[in-house]
Amino acid sequence: MRRVLVMVGSDLRQQVLDRSVFIFGLAVPLALMWVFSLVFAPLTQDLEPVSVAVSGPADDPLTQTLRETLGGLDGAVDVTVVEAEPADVPGLLDDGEVGAAVAVPAGFSGALADGAAPSVRVRLSDSVGLEGDVVTAVVDGVLRQFTATARTAAAAEELGAGPGQVEAALSSDDATGPSVRWTAGAADDEQLSAREGIVAGQAGFFLLFTVGFGVLGLVVEREWGTLARLLSMPIPAWWVPLSKGLSSWVLGVLATGVLLLAGAVLFDDVHLGSPGVIAVLLMAVVAAATSIMFVIARVARTAEQAGVAQTIVAITLGMSGGSFFRVGSEGVLGQVLQLNPVTALGRGLGITSGGGGVTDLLPVLAAMGLMCVAMTALAVLVPGRRDVL
Repeated sequence: MRRVLVMVGSDLRQQVLDRSVFIFGLAVPLALMWVFSLVFAPLTQDLEPVSVAVSGPADDPLTQTLRETLGGLDGAVDVTVVEAEPADVPGLLDDGEVGAAVAVPAGFSGALADGAAPSVRVRLSDSVGLEGDVVTAVVDGVLRQFTATARTAAAAEELGAGPGQVEAALSSDDATGPSVRWTAGAADDEQLSAREGIVAGQAGFFLLFTVGFGVLGLVVEREWGTLARLLSMPIPAWWVPLSKGLSSWVLGVLATGVLLLAGAVLFDDVHLGSPGVIAVLLMAVVAAATSIMFVIARVARTAEQAGVAQTIVAITLGMSGGSFFRVGSEGVLGQVLQLNPVTALGRGLGITSGGGGVTDLLPVLAAMGLMCVAMTALAVLVPGRRDVL
């Protein structure tokens, strides 16, 4: 075993002296994390406060209900309701004093009760963003509820119900629906925030390049003629790929660990959880990624072929694993994607960021163990260069 460790140390020393691992394993991923964080993270920031002008009859009960509903959205978006005259609305929008305006016609409640389908107009200013869409959606939902209630009342009256019975029917949950409360969500269910997703995605993507420095060195050794000399040494032949695999695994764990640590330190709102639990996750994910490299080393005839195959595999697994955008995990394909090391890293970090422990990671660890066994068996069984495995 000591000689295996000497071979691993020699491989690691070569990779450190080559310095490529620092460029492709650390510098480039950190640069992309920074760029993606600047471009994409602002798109997920909290909604800005917005003022909404509501013009309509002050004595209309449904208009007042609409005002109270918009004013009670503090948990989702901070809305300030401004009572305005219809003639003042265009000026308020043009001056930017309000982001949205809701115009309720006179006699709105009576017209709705009579089934006259009154029209409510919503206008948005040019400067309002997603907050305007939220206001529009809320107004649309409230109006739908008003319509449903009016139809319930009309149906009750048509069936001969008295005023008291109609009022009782409208006050029940069957007519008005259950009350809805806004509750702030938390990224605690295998979900990462935008910046955490960027850090995890880029770390997983470049992991597939980092683990290639050791294993794919077998192809280079073959081209240089040193692999035959290694295999002729008085050691078991399987020690050679074992040492390459261990050096890849060490490089992958160290480089990915540094990337995650740098992401947590350099970027705001990145909290990935317990370092000890993350270390267990990293060891399993890197082992699975390393096993994929053995398949490439087995079938590639030259270093160029190995490099192209590694790039194709990395891009495919990176994109399907959510390195650049989030990918759904439903259905059979979603279950298959759980074997992707990039997917597993993101899913595992979602668990650790929510406070999960090693026990909670067991499904992810089992998937990586299955992937590792499957890829190792494939590397042994697939036709190719038998001097690798």
